Amino acid sequence: MSKRELDQLLRDCLHSEFSVDDLASATDDQMYRALALVVRRILSEKRKKFMAQTYGENGKQVYYLCMEFLMGRSLKTNLFNLGLNGVADEVLAQYGVKLTNLYELEPDAGLGNGGLGRLGACYLDGMATTSLPGMGYSILYEYGIFRQKIVDGWQQELVDNWLPGGQVWLKSHPEQAVEVRFGGEVHESWDGTYHHIEHKNYDSVLAIPYDMYVSGYDSNGVSQLRLWSAKAPGIDMAAFNQGDYTSALRQNSTAELISKVLYPNDNHVEGKILRLRQQYFLSCASVADIVQRHLAQYGFIENLPDKVAIQINDTHPTLAIPELMRILLDECGYSWEAAFSMVKRTFAYTNHTVMSEALEKWNVDIFRSTLPRIYEIVAEIDRRAREELMRRFEGDKGKVDYMAMIGDGQVRMANICAYVCHSVNGVSKLHSEIIKESVFHDYYLYKPAAFKNVTNGIAYRRWLLQSNPALTDLIESAIGDGFKYDAAELAKLAKYRDDDAFLEQLGAVKHRNKEIFADYVKRTTGEVLNVDSLFDVQVKRLHEYKRQHLNALNIAAQYLWLKDHPGADVVPKTYIFGAKAAPGYYMAKQIIRFICALGKVIDSDPAVRDKLKVLYLQDYSVTMSERLMPASEISEQISLAGTEASGTGNMKFMLNGAPTLGTLDGANIEIAAAAGKENFFQFGMLTEQVSELRRFGYLPNSFIADDEVAVAVLNFIEKGLDGKSFNEIVTNLETQDPYMVMADFRDYRRVQALVSETYRDSRKFNRMSLLNIAGSGVFSADRAVGEYARNIWHVKPIR
Repeated sequence: MSKRELDQLLRDCLHSEFSVDDLASATDDQMYRALALVVRRILSEKRKKFMAQTYGENGKQVYYLCMEFLMGRSLKTNLFNLGLNGVADEVLAQYGVKLTNLYELEPDAGLGNGGLGRLGACYLDGMATTSLPGMGYSILYEYGIFRQKIVDGWQQELVDNWLPGGQVWLKSHPEQAVEVRFGGEVHESWDGTYHHIEHKNYDSVLAIPYDMYVSGYDSNGVSQLRLWSAKAPGIDMAAFNQGDYTSALRQNSTAELISKVLYPNDNHVEGKILRLRQQYFLSCASVADIVQRHLAQYGFIENLPDKVAIQINDTHPTLAIPELMRILLDECGYSWEAAFSMVKRTFAYTNHTVMSEALEKWNVDIFRSTLPRIYEIVAEIDRRAREELMRRFEGDKGKVDYMAMIGDGQVRMANICAYVCHSVNGVSKLHSEIIKESVFHDYYLYKPAAFKNVTNGIAYRRWLLQSNPALTDLIESAIGDGFKYDAAELAKLAKYRDDDAFLEQLGAVKHRNKEIFADYVKRTTGEVLNVDSLFDVQVKRLHEYKRQHLNALNIAAQYLWLKDHPGADVVPKTYIFGAKAAPGYYMAKQIIRFICALGKVIDSDPAVRDKLKVLYLQDYSVTMSERLMPASEISEQISLAGTEASGTGNMKFMLNGAPTLGTLDGANIEIAAAAGKENFFQFGMLTEQVSELRRFGYLPNSFIADDEVAVAVLNFIEKGLDGKSFNEIVTNLETQDPYMVMADFRDYRRVQALVSETYRDSRKFNRMSLLNIAGSGVFSADRAVGEYARNIWHVKPIR
C-alpha cells in the first residue's frame, strides 16, 4: 500500500467515524482508533479472499478451541506483519503524530493468563504466516485477567477494563448469535421411527460472536479469532410489570456473568458452577458455529471429519465432544455408532500438564443439574467405553475404572479427551513421554498410535524483529534477511562463534537494550537499575512448581554471604521477577510477599544494595515481555523436573540471547540440545531421580539438616523480613516441600556461582548468547503448526 492510499483511508475513517476532517486537529486517541479500524478492515478483506481461495481449493480447515488467547497488542503486530509499519509512520509524521505514541494507547487484550493463552495467540500467527486456514474460538472476557497491584508486598487484584481501548479490534455479528441452554429437564420419546429428545424448562444464554484478525507475516493468510460474549435473551416482563425489577433483571446478570472474568475463583460451589458454565458456553457456541459454517459450504455433514479439524487445547473445551454428539444425535438423527465415528475423526487433544489438580474433574451432581443432556451423553460414552475397555484389558476392572469417563462421583474431562480423540499430544519431547508413562499410560497401551509430540513454538518475529530491532539489524548484517521468513536460517549465526568483533557487537547490543529497559523502569516505577549488573530474569505464572521461592532463597543466601563478606569482589546481580498468582492461591501470594520483602531489605542495606537488587515487575503482561526479553541475560527455568510441560518464555529468552539456567524439564531439554549443553546452565535432579525420591519418601529436613546455608537462610526468613513473618513458607519447606525445593537448593547455588564466574568472561558469555540465538529457530510457531498440520490435522497450506 502506498503512502497516499493509506493517508486517504485514514482520512476517510476519521471523517466517517469521528467527524474529523482536519487530520492536524485529530487527537492521538482518534488517530489510534482510526488506524486500528483501517487495519482491521484490510485484514477482514484479506480474510475473505483467503477463505474464498480455501473453499475454492476444497481445503480442510482448523478450528482451535482454547479458554484463553493472550493476544497482547494488535496494532504494532498487524502493521508489521502487513508491511505497513514504515508507511504508517511516514503518514502520521506528516501530522506531527508519532506511531510509537499510538501503540501505547492500546491496552493488552485481557483474554488470557499465561503460557496457554500465549501459545494460542502464537499459533494463530503461525497458521496465518504459513497460509493454513485456521480459526480460534474463545470467550470475550469483559474484564479479562485482573490487573495486579502490589501493596506492601501483597498482590491486589484490580479490574482489567481493557475493552474501551481494545473494542476497536472487534467486529460484532449479532445476527450469528447462538443459543446456549443450561439446566432444565430432558424428555425422551419414541414414535416408532425416530428417537426424540425434548429439553424443557432450561435457562437460555445468547452467545454473541465478535471477530478479531491476526495477519500472517508477508503472506496471504489471515487467522480469525471468534470470541463469544454472553447476553441474556431478554428480561422477565411479567416480573417487571409487577414491579419486581430485581427478579426481572436477575436472569440478565446471571447470564452475562459467564463472559465477565477469566477463571473465576473456584474455591466455592458457585465458582465451580460458573467455570463449568463458561466451558460449556465456549464449547456449545463454537461447535454450533463450526457446524453452521460447514453446512453453509457443503449442505451436508457426512464429510465433516474430512473438512474440519478441531483441536482441544487443554481440557477446558472438552465439552465440545459431547456437544457435537448431541447435535449429530438429536438434531441430525444419526445413530450413536455413526455419530461417534465422526466425532472421533474430528477431534484432537493437546495436553498441557501432568498435574492431577489441573486434569479437570467435575462433581457429577453439579454436572448433571447444569448440563442434563450433555451428562446423559457422557454417561453413555462412559458405559460403552467401559464395555470396550473391559474386552481390551481382559476384565481388569481396576484399570477400566481408572480410565473411565465417570468415576468416584466425578466427570473426568481428560479421560473423555483421551478416549475419544484420534490424537493426543504433549508439548515437548519429555512431556509427551511422561504422559505416555504416567497419567495416560493405560490409554497409551490402548491406542499407542494416537500419541504424538509437538513441541511448542513462539511467534518469533514479535520477540525479535519487532521487539529487538538492534539485534535484528546485527543478525541481518551477518546472515542476510532469510531468517525473517524462516527461523531455521538463524543457524547460520553459529559460524560467528569465534569472531571476536561480532561477539563484541552482540554484547554492545545487549548492553544498549539493558539501558533502554532500565530507562523504562525508572520512568514508570522510579526504581534505578545498575545496567552493569547481570540481569537474571524469572517471569511466568506464580506457582509453587515453577519454584520462584527457590530463586528467592538463593538471593537470601547471597545477601547473608555478602553481609559476612562486605569487601568481596562479586558480580553484581539484578534479579527481575514478574508473575501473577491466582486469586485463590494463598501460598503463591505469600511467595510474592516474600520476594518483595526480601527486595526491600536489600534496598535498605547500603552495604549490599550496590551488589544485589530485586525488582518485582507489577502487572506483568505481553507488552512488558516485549520490553524485557531483549534486555535479559539469564533465563530462569527452574521448575522441578517432570512438572513443566514445555514453557514458551524459555524460547523467547533464548531467541534474544539469554542462556537458560534451568532443570532438564519441559522444553529446556530441547533448548539445551539446540544451543549445546555447554551453553546451558543445568542444575537439579532429573525426572527419574525425582520419581525415585518420591517413591522412597521425600523428607525435606534430611536435605536441610546437612546444609548450613539452608539452615541459615530458613532461620533468617523465619525471624521475619521487613517486619513481616514468613513462617508458613518455612514450615511448608521443612515439612511438605511438594516441589522439592530443598532437594535442589544446594545444586542451584552451585550453578548460580557458575553463572557469575562465566559472566566475568564477556567473550565466553557472548559466545553462549550467540549460540543460543543460533539454535532458537526450531522453536518457531511456524514449525509447530506445520507439524500439527502434517501429523494431526492433515491440513495443507493454501498457496
